[in-house]
Amino acid sequence: MKAFPTHFVLLADYGDVPGMVTENYAFSSLGLLNKDSIAHILLNFCITEGIDSIIPLHQFEVEPIAKSAVLFGEYGIQVLLPDTSLIAGYIANEQTTFQNFAVFVKGECIFASGKEIFVSTDEKLTGVFGYNVADDELKLFTI
Repeated sequence: MKAFPTHFVLLADYGDVPGMVTENYAFSSLGLLNKDSIAHILLNFCITEGIDSIIPLHQFEVEPIAKSAVLFGEYGIQVLLPDTSLIAGYIANEQTTFQNFAVFVKGECIFASGKEIFVSTDEKLTGVFGYNVADDELKLFTI
């Protein structure tokens, strides 16, 4: 929420989710989990709800959404993930907890919880990344 202070944020998950709406954010259900049609479920949800950016947080969502980023883009929905060809390098090999996270959009760090200043020259670096100290390799933040 701190990374997007001027945006209305819709938080969604699968199954039963308490419906709650505030001035700055809301909670919503994506319906039943069907891992075979993740991209379809999320694209349909984004279109129906008027979403303009999506950040997949479940690890099982990352690859299907990255592969469908062009389709999401055709509907004006920005996928906040690295390019499909780069994702493998940003996935943690084991379950990891991070002290900090940073949000990058097309190479620009728009938020870092540890207050570091990241200078990125890679325009493809997009997504939410976890790290402990600024010198760590950035890894996609997933749950």
